[in-house]
Amino acid sequence: MELSAVELKRRGLLLILSSPSGAGKSTLTRNLVREDRGIRLSISVTTRHKRPSEINGVHYNFMESVPDFEEMRDRGDLLEWAQVHGNYYGTPRKPVEQALARGEDMMFDIDWQGTKQIVEKMRSDVVSVFILPPSMAELKARLERRAEDTPEVIARRLRNARDEIAQWQAYDYVLINDDLDRTYGDLKAILAAERLRRERQVELEGFIDGLLAVPAE
Repeated sequence: MELSAVELKRRGLLLILSSPSGAGKSTLTRNLVREDRGIRLSISVTTRHKRPSEINGVHYNFMESVPDFEEMRDRGDLLEWAQVHGNYYGTPRKPVEQALARGEDMMFDIDWQGTKQIVEKMRSDVVSVFILPPSMAELKARLERRAEDTPEVIARRLRNARDEIAQWQAYDYVLINDDLDRTYGDLKAILAAERLRRERQVELEGFIDGLLAVPAE
């Protein structure tokens, strides 16, 4: 007789991906969110004006008021925040906590500074992965192949990449993205293993108590 699968409720997790620009983080994030129904991408709030191609609630949650953002920040309602080019960006805490309690996983495409802030607040829920390029030469070639930036911007991204790569030891896992398919497979394996961690199986203790309550024959 075939046994039915036992499904126990678990707490969700926060999967954070960071990398220097051009290392493949965005592609990995997009593929995982598209293929895995159990994880969704966290949507940040921002005070930046919406671009014509952007959709409110999909790309960002756009806020009209800088003081409203600062009030959220000062109340502690943001897991992480940053000011970039005069605009604020941040991750609201409440939707994340609600998702974790429901057993849903959330994915973050953020830099090492945002990662540090989230880890300080919710360390036990975080799984952090840093994506490395196979070489600086290949990173430069990828940036050039994208044909999206001027040579000056590419040079700045490469300088910034060295500062970002220096933070690798703060992450739980480090993947060298020399082959996208293999790296993607490794990322899925990390997620699968982390979902099974004992600490996240909130109904496991009760299940085991039930097993032990049955008298031995």
